[in-house]
Amino acid sequence: MSPTQGGPCNSSWPLAPEQEGEAVVVMDRGLVVLGYTPLATALLGVELLKGRRFDPVDIFVEPWGQELGQALGAVATGELASRSGTGLEPRATGIRVAYSVHPLWGPGHAVEGVLLTLKAEGHLARELLGPGRGLPCEAVLEHLAEGVFTVNTSWRITSFNRSAERITGYRRREVLGRHCWEVFCSDLCESGCPLRQTMEQGRVQMDQGVRILLKGGRRLTVLVNTSLLTDASGRVVGAVESFRPLELPEAPSEGASWGGGEIVGASAAMKKLFAMLPEVAASEANVLIVGETGTGKELFARAIHARSPRCKGPFVAVNCSALAESLLESELFGHEKGAFTGAVTAKPGRFELAKGGTLFLDEIGELKPQLQVKLLRVLEQRAFERVGGSRPIPLQARIISATNRDLTQALTDGTMRPDLFYRLRTVVMRIPPLRERREDIPLLVNHFIRLFNTRYGKNVRAVDTKVMDMFMSYSWPGNVRELQRVMEHAFVFVKGPVIFPSHLPEMEEFSPHLSHPGLPRSPSPEEERRQILDALAQAKGRRKEAARILGISRSSLWRRMKRLGLA
Repeated sequence: MSPTQGGPCNSSWPLAPEQEGEAVVVMDRGLVVLGYTPLATALLGVELLKGRRFDPVDIFVEPWGQELGQALGAVATGELASRSGTGLEPRATGIRVAYSVHPLWGPGHAVEGVLLTLKAEGHLARELLGPGRGLPCEAVLEHLAEGVFTVNTSWRITSFNRSAERITGYRRREVLGRHCWEVFCSDLCESGCPLRQTMEQGRVQMDQGVRILLKGGRRLTVLVNTSLLTDASGRVVGAVESFRPLELPEAPSEGASWGGGEIVGASAAMKKLFAMLPEVAASEANVLIVGETGTGKELFARAIHARSPRCKGPFVAVNCSALAESLLESELFGHEKGAFTGAVTAKPGRFELAKGGTLFLDEIGELKPQLQVKLLRVLEQRAFERVGGSRPIPLQARIISATNRDLTQALTDGTMRPDLFYRLRTVVMRIPPLRERREDIPLLVNHFIRLFNTRYGKNVRAVDTKVMDMFMSYSWPGNVRELQRVMEHAFVFVKGPVIFPSHLPEMEEFSPHLSHPGLPRSPSPEEERRQILDALAQAKGRRKEAARILGISRSSLWRRMKRLGLA
């Protein structure tokens, strides 16, 4: 057969499955039969009916029927990428068959069905099928969401389905008869090609991450599965490869990062902040950065410092909530020898250490009222004194402050002095939480992949589409910092080029189908605190019972309580 002529299914498949000895059954997610080949009926000895559920336990001798049923169910729900095995024995025919189960992907990369292939062990499929009976396989292959192409033993493309055209941009007529490496130009063509490994070693390759070159010149990471094509005598006649895009950008687009690539985002809110940064950095104005925990407030402060005229000076950060009240004044202003018990030598404070640079006051909303008065005096007089000293020291540092508190509410309840508040907020920059800029999640994921590849010496290229769906549906209460830790957890366990759900930490909130009746998808910290306290009160303090009321695990309840200061 000429590579450009196609087989019984025109150009969609090089050999009819009866020639390859493989039968096909197509099912939906509920394992209801959508279609099948005549060879399937011959191998199984039962009449398969469209619209009726495929029940392996009734069709196959145990324990193989149960084994296949579990595999079909796991693939249909997306818990398993693919599965293959041997030794199945249909009750009606007694013919031992090998099987493979693959998901059928629909729009949005959701599993819409299952493809079951069966191959007789030691029997000629053509004899079972009988002459003159073909397979309407074109319709099956043409409607798959995955791209599928086949090659012969000379590595020339012999079929190219509709999804392969859509993904790559190539028309079928442009690629038939060409060597596969001339079309895809992948980064594994010269070494490590999954299709070559299948052809040379006879092994199925599953979920291999590969970057291919599209017709327009853009590179795309795809997830590849490969297997051999054989004729009725077992002779290898080629190989088949299916692929689906992981749909992650290869690098942040123009304007998607700032500050040396440390701050990543392309959402409207982030672009607005990026536009402000150069002018803010060039000024000497006090800056107040507000945002939830984990949004990257210190990264913005460092980016402002790095682009400011003070960039050659030090960047000194102090967390106002991390130091005891008795030590904070000494840490900020320094102390003289003998100023208090234990002050055996003089020590400069953060204000002095930041001379010529930037002083970053994180969690400024936690500053006690008496220290607020002293800080206000420093900002007004541009000078300060060490604890126990009387010599004024000029303030020669720029002040950038940050908080995750609602300072407007703090003004109302009297925990923040209005005069200090207005001194600090000459320029206000609000960093949006991750749930308000979900379009930035793929960019951040790609950023962390590059970061952790360098740190861990790995070659991860992307995350599985199911992982990305989980990321996009999750509320991310810990914001970018939480995403970073989740990605680092995955890097500890991932072995290949793609991160799968099994590599993620055990956080049931990742499930897009999980319902939390007690907690909304994105509760505010106040709402979350109130609901947890209500649940604990209802459960009389028993955390396990409170977690059950909220519809989450006990470990998740503990993490949330710790984050909210309740544990």
